[in-house]
Amino acid sequence: MFHFKVVTDWIDEFLRTNLGEGWTLLIEFILIGIAVLAVYAVLALILIWAERKVCAFFQCRLGPTRVGPWGLFQSVADMIKILLKEIIHLNHVDLRLFRMASFLVIIASLCTFGAIPFDKGLHAIDFNMGVFYLLAVSSLGVVGILLAGWSSNSKYTMIGAMRSGAQLISYELSCGLSLLTIVILSGTMQLSQIVEMQADGWFIFKGGIPAIIAFVIYLIAGHAETNRGPFDLPEAESELTAGYHTEYSGIQFGFFYLAEYMNMFIIAAIAATMFLGGWMPLHTPWEGVNTIMDYIPPVIWFFGKTFFCVFLALWVRWSFPRLRIDQLLKLEWKILMPISLLNIILMALWVIYL
Repeated sequence: MFHFKVVTDWIDEFLRTNLGEGWTLLIEFILIGIAVLAVYAVLALILIWAERKVCAFFQCRLGPTRVGPWGLFQSVADMIKILLKEIIHLNHVDLRLFRMASFLVIIASLCTFGAIPFDKGLHAIDFNMGVFYLLAVSSLGVVGILLAGWSSNSKYTMIGAMRSGAQLISYELSCGLSLLTIVILSGTMQLSQIVEMQADGWFIFKGGIPAIIAFVIYLIAGHAETNRGPFDLPEAESELTAGYHTEYSGIQFGFFYLAEYMNMFIIAAIAATMFLGGWMPLHTPWEGVNTIMDYIPPVIWFFGKTFFCVFLALWVRWSFPRLRIDQLLKLEWKILMPISLLNIILMALWVIYL
């Protein structure tokens, strides 16, 4: 299989041969930063278009069709529109925190996105405690949401922010415990090693029943963390107008909008990495099939698995009605959390005795 590690190693060797250590690091930091920002923005536009098309399919509509072939440029047109919109300045708000909130949300999303391994050698950072890093950095988005609700000086935004804070903090526990189940199975927190250990079989198959349970719980909890239906209580239009970002406009609202869609991608990408083998192809007992699978580029495998998980999230969003806040928290604390704790014990027994 071809891996991007060949390309990245060649670029690194070329720079080190012709430039010094300091210049090489500086240029690589700039290139990685530009690449991460470009992929981040393009993926967000693709996801916005994909959701409109999937939503239209489930509702027996066509979705965007006019701007470009199959409406492909509709998201680009919307991006240009939101960049040109006026930022409305409000009275009686904490202006410094009001502006900082949108940046905190997008920075937390970007830092998490940078740790995702798209292919062997194609990731911005590869910590030996990558799973812990993902959980820690992704949690920073809650601070931005709470600041947005409080600094806007509105009852609607404050209620939405408090709901979102309670929801995110609650469901992060089940997300973390589900990932910890796979950490017990793999014996490492480094994401690249977790993917490489699935070369002979994805963890959702190798881990047996505990891995399947952890996968289902992770998908539910991860979907709840993205504040999307049926878990979209922080943005309940019928109750709170638009929730914690009601008072935002222009590019500041765009940051919240962008982070929401990219968080959906990040949740799906982590699921693909931890449970579905990341960039590893599907191998079967038949060697002929395995040879064909190995010809498919690893990046295609990664994005295929990720967009499959994204499709599941969109399917759920457009199929189920919104939960009440008491139902939402009961689902986490009385159902998912106890099952996750028992599942960790079950996985530990699986690793010891099987």
